[in-house]
Amino acid sequence: MTPQMPLGTGFGPRTTARDVLRDRRLDGLRVVITGGSAGVGLETTRALASAGAHVRVGARSQAKAREALAGVANVEIDSLDLADPASIDAFAARTLASDRPVQVLLNNAGIMAVPLSRDARGFESQLATNHLGHFQLTARLWPALVAARGARVVTLSSRGHVRGAIDLEDPMFVRRPYDKWVAYGQSKTANALFALALDERGARSGVRAFSVHPGAILETDLARSLSPEEMGAAIEAARKVPAGFKSVAEGAATSVWCATLPQLDGLGGVYCEDCDIAIAAPADSPEPRGVRPWARDPEVAERLWRASEEWTGARLG
Repeated sequence: MTPQMPLGTGFGPRTTARDVLRDRRLDGLRVVITGGSAGVGLETTRALASAGAHVRVGARSQAKAREALAGVANVEIDSLDLADPASIDAFAARTLASDRPVQVLLNNAGIMAVPLSRDARGFESQLATNHLGHFQLTARLWPALVAARGARVVTLSSRGHVRGAIDLEDPMFVRRPYDKWVAYGQSKTANALFALALDERGARSGVRAFSVHPGAILETDLARSLSPEEMGAAIEAARKVPAGFKSVAEGAATSVWCATLPQLDGLGGVYCEDCDIAIAAPADSPEPRGVRPWARDPEVAERLWRASEEWTGARLG
């Protein structure tokens, strides 16, 4: 297991995605990204495509995605709804039909602090979209990832994981009262645990996994479900973070760094922020940075993996 310890990369919170790439070329790199036509995902797509990577974008609305990505070369757009298992399977099948390897899978899409809703299976929407949809997609794309002989799976987590561990006794809020922030926090913890368990399974096949905190960013639609009062509180909380708010270009930097830079060759399973491996913060840390113990616990990661297999019916290979 890679130590959860910063490398000293020379980058930082003000680094942008273009700074990470500089003049590097990514010609021949095949990338699949969810939510790659809005917010941080859009900037991630633009940065990778501008460096020559071929980027396949999964989007709920192809019309909106085409508008957002108009004029961007090296991009293809296809329909994908992470809350719909059939949509995930169809998107993955069309991806595999090209018979080409996938060197990078960016599990970027997500929802935050939404009112209680459930998918067709009865799963709470934030866990279903943020974690289970990406779990199923990764499993379905596994042959293309293994065929790359050196792939990376980058999943967006969040500082929201500090809100708490995943409750594997009642993850779908069947018995406990629904709290949209608790639900969001456990879905982001799940993202980090997913990367930990995936890397353990994938390393022998050359597939390494990472989770990413992009930073606090105002210029996205992620906060569209928040009331003005909640948005004001979120702004005040973000101002207390040393780095403050990030631009979208800065928010995309860590995803691009995890996906492409040789600094992470041979490493995996770690939670990253500010274009470096994050510190392992204690549970009671007052610091906003770092990853908490419940999001890097191998035993819990294995329990979540087995539960996710049962919930989705998806398994690697």
